[in-house]
Amino acid sequence: MRLHHVQVACPPGGEDAARAFYGAGLGLTEVAKPPELAGRGGCWFRGFDDDGAVVAEIHVGVEEPFVPARKAHPALVVDDAAGLDTTADRLEAAGFGVDHSERETFSGYLRFHTRDRAGNRVEVLAPA
Repeated sequence: MRLHHVQVACPPGGEDAARAFYGAGLGLTEVAKPPELAGRGGCWFRGFDDDGAVVAEIHVGVEEPFVPARKAHPALVVDDAAGLDTTADRLEAAGFGVDHSERETFSGYLRFHTRDRAGNRVEVLAPA
């Protein structure tokens, strides 16, 4: 069994804010939703490895009424501490808060937490 994707929610009209976070901030690539699902709103993002294989997929779906995921979260892994710091810097430059307070609290990893514009929690990790 493998994980195919993780879905997070946004409020109606939250797609551009999702693009700013998951696309520009995290560096994921937006991909078209299948035509039969496009009418529901939302947007999808993928991360690719150096060979072009999909290694992460996040679906942002519209939910009404909307409540952000304050504890539940996707966790994305980057290659190393330099990649972790580069991602944090890119998020901060785009206006997203980055919490480094738990950087060394998960054995074998360095990490930070952040939130998308809708308030959903996201964790980014790197091998220590």
